[in-house]
Amino acid sequence: MGQRLGVNVDHVATLRQARKATYPDPVTAAALAEAAGAGQITIHLREDRRHIQDRDLKLMRETCQTLLNLEMAATQEMVKIAYEVKPDLVTLVPERREELTTEGGLDVTGQRESLAQSVRHLKDGDIVVSLFIDPDLDAVRASHKLGADRIELHTGRYCEARNTKERARELNRVIDAARAGGKLGLGVAAGHGLNYENVQAIARIAEIDELNIGHAIIARSVMVGMDRAVRDMLALMRDA
Repeated sequence: MGQRLGVNVDHVATLRQARKATYPDPVTAAALAEAAGAGQITIHLREDRRHIQDRDLKLMRETCQTLLNLEMAATQEMVKIAYEVKPDLVTLVPERREELTTEGGLDVTGQRESLAQSVRHLKDGDIVVSLFIDPDLDAVRASHKLGADRIELHTGRYCEARNTKERARELNRVIDAARAGGKLGLGVAAGHGLNYENVQAIARIAEIDELNIGHAIIARSVMVGMDRAVRDMLALMRDA
């Protein structure tokens, strides 16, 4: 299997923050996910700190045994934090306070100047930079021009497709964007809405080397434990 599984542990922190408790600890969850075979831990440090806290990021930087992927908005505050903590990878994502979860990809054309500045500062700190974008060829090309090392393709529309025809169309968009990214020399990841029923078609795309999955794995881990939830997802990826 050429793809690594990035397990997003944000929703472990969501459960903790619901009671402002000290448990469950996303740092412990990250260690369990790694022990089960995850090749990367992904967390989103939001401006409003609704789930992951600064403490979590700092501890995971000290304890993470694989790769640490920090999702964040392209703001001065977050760039400064990333520069100090030094995650292995930063994924720049759009962020709105009202949203339940990330709703779409970055506007890489409309935010070209600010994104270029953030990309440059992060790369000056020897941090690999990925841009979270919709599976759109113009967005792929714009990401390359901005100097990103990688892209992560938003799979939400594929996952939320209402029928077979719509899902095939959205899958083809992901395939085309992944191929375009590969041809430009970009690393290609995919994520958002992937679960145990829909992951295999995305896992078959040769250019995609990383899948970031959070909600589905954390939800399953509530029922069967983190070890089995991660191993079950890895098995589906291998079988694909």
